[in-house]
Amino acid sequence: MNIETVGVVGAGTMGNGIAQVCAAAGLEVIMQDIGQAQLERGLNTIAVSLDRLIKKEKIAAREKEKTLNNIATTTSLAELAGVDIVIEAATENESLKLDIFKQLDQLCKSDAILASNTSSISLTRIAGATQRAGQVIGMHFMNPVPMMALVEVIRALQTSDAVYRQVHELSEFIGKVPVEAKDSPGFVANRILIPMLNEAAYVYYEGLASAEGIDEIMKLGMAHPMGPLMLADLIGLDTCYAVIKVLHEGFGDSKYRPCPIWQQMVDAGYLGRKSGRGFYTYDE
Repeated sequence: MNIETVGVVGAGTMGNGIAQVCAAAGLEVIMQDIGQAQLERGLNTIAVSLDRLIKKEKIAAREKEKTLNNIATTTSLAELAGVDIVIEAATENESLKLDIFKQLDQLCKSDAILASNTSSISLTRIAGATQRAGQVIGMHFMNPVPMMALVEVIRALQTSDAVYRQVHELSEFIGKVPVEAKDSPGFVANRILIPMLNEAAYVYYEGLASAEGIDEIMKLGMAHPMGPLMLADLIGLDTCYAVIKVLHEGFGDSKYRPCPIWQQMVDAGYLGRKSGRGFYTYDE
């Protein structure tokens, strides 16, 4: 594998998780975000995650120090100029991602791979915003990244076979299982998952059961490890809303019509675990 250095754009839930698993595998990581506060929160989250793994005897204590030493931080995208691959994990907003990729295309070395952790946005469109479309690809990690094995690898229409092979190898190198999916709204994971969460939101919105009741029914009756509304809180209600809108607009099919509660809760700032309140209320 020709990848030794990784840039991660975004130090939030997904970004710091991606940085953690790459650093734990021995790769040099530069994690970028717009502010020092975001970077410090990201590093703290990684440290807490590693402590949890130590407590569960999944890793030795010395591995925490090695992992953290493999992570540098910056507020400047220009600091990613020399990395072999950049994995973008910014907010699920198309215009923001297109702008980031245009900047990375200008800043990064010519043979660098530009990957996106987008969970729904067209990789073909993202690739088309760059002058290196063949080197753009999707790496959709699952939340929480350190615990979930899957990486959904999405080829843009333009993605080269060589880049796909490198990303497939990288995914395996960091301990994940890569599964290829074609570029289509929501790809595979969210094409199936998000409509289920949307339907659960409708059931809640219509008052058919409490959030706890809905989740208990799905856990006890369908053997789901986590109920759909608690899962939505974990993912982030703003992200869920963004993805269901992509599905609705991308397919033009009323079966993907977003439940009104998504917009209401996002407007209220109830984004799930990350804001302390969503379908459930969480302690600070």
